Amino acid sequence: MSRKIASHASLAALIAVALSCGAAQAEPLFSFLSPAEQPQIPPQSVPEEQPGPDADAQLDPSLQRQIVNYASNEAPGTVIIDTPHTFLYYVLGSGQAIRYGIGVGRQGFTWSGVKQVARKAEWPDWYPPQEMIARQPYLPRMVAGGPGNPLGARAMYLGSSDYRIHGTNDPTTIGKQVSSGCIRLTNEDVEDLYSRVQIGAKVVVLPQSAPAQTAQHAPKPVRDARMSWNVNSSSSLY
Repeated sequence: MSRKIASHASLAALIAVALSCGAAQAEPLFSFLSPAEQPQIPPQSVPEEQPGPDADAQLDPSLQRQIVNYASNEAPGTVIIDTPHTFLYYVLGSGQAIRYGIGVGRQGFTWSGVKQVARKAEWPDWYPPQEMIARQPYLPRMVAGGPGNPLGARAMYLGSSDYRIHGTNDPTTIGKQVSSGCIRLTNEDVEDLYSRVQIGAKVVVLPQSAPAQTAQHAPKPVRDARMSWNVNSSSSLY
């Protein structure tokens, strides 16, 4: 009797282990039993992965990522930021570019000039600069990388400054003048741009007076932007 109880207990323990894994993994556990004695292990249910919201699909069509005609003398791989019109262009060459909708610096925090991508980071941590904390002392001193981080999924750091091209946890700000100098994209768009931009890539930030760019109008000469590294605020925030 005790041996039978022990056998039942052992079998129950095996079934418990089997239920903690998949049916295919559980099958070898009962190889010592005849087919008639094999217990029926229900298949493990796996919840279906729910697709997340497509932030790009929620943007105004003009702000959605698209290939456009864009005449430029810049080399392929150059990033051109059209601040007044809230567009970022990734130059493809042959008169074309990928255009992204962006959020840019609010009044008093815009700047223009030429920089290079100094480094890149995935899901970066955010450390608010002291200038920002001085104006908004309630801010946290550090926010770990993740969906709630204001820098979003990716960041590309510009030169030795604190300015970045980065994602955002608030896609409703795309197309608006909202930041303190950084350039923001939806997380979907910044991941796409991040995969294309190389360390050392040239980044041209056009001045507020730059005309809208079309296939018939080349960007304002880079020489002008390079000569006027203008920052309207000493703070560089997200």
